Amino acid sequence: MLSDLTIKGFVGELSSNSPAPGGGSVAALGASIGAALGSMVFSLTIGKKVYNNYDEETKKLIDGKLVKANDLKNKYLQLMEDDTEAFLKVMEAFKMPKETEEEKKARKEKIDESYKGALDVPYNLANLCYEAYDVIEVAVKYGNINAVSDAGVAALFIQASLESAILNVKINLSSVSDEEKKKVLKERCNELISTGRNRRDDIIKIADEKIEG
Repeated sequence: MLSDLTIKGFVGELSSNSPAPGGGSVAALGASIGAALGSMVFSLTIGKKVYNNYDEETKKLIDGKLVKANDLKNKYLQLMEDDTEAFLKVMEAFKMPKETEEEKKARKEKIDESYKGALDVPYNLANLCYEAYDVIEVAVKYGNINAVSDAGVAALFIQASLESAILNVKINLSSVSDEEKKKVLKERCNELISTGRNRRDDIIKIADEKIEG
């Protein structure tokens, strides 16, 4: 599994002539790093003076977002594995025999099926990346002031991962024959990019203001 590799091992595999892991897995890994940074901000906040001075509702909010950050981190790591697996299935489908009509039909069905997986994984990742903003926004607003820059970095990683995932969606859209579905997917992707950038910028603005005092 990719997640069991050392950093050096992962980067080595990534830089090899193997087509997987690739950009999709990197997008998921980046999202996991962003979520982990959000988790770190909460971990450096809970139990500290700033946390103890909050009302119970705010404490509950922070506690809940810590749980959410860790949940997202794990989901992103799973999608990192899923993305590589989905791509390998596409490659396997193209290697299927195509001598007879039956073989051609089976091969086409398997290709179509594998492309659906190659599209679904990054699309799910993009949507899950957007969910991280609800976590990071709380981190930058209520987190330990000494870790506010980490919340900003988390937002930058999340948006980069979101847009990277969408690039992987777009490159697989040619496999979608349903034009209406393709249109809906494109519109959702554009919406995620636009609203994601706005939320990222809002978080960076708050981080900058707190850093500059």
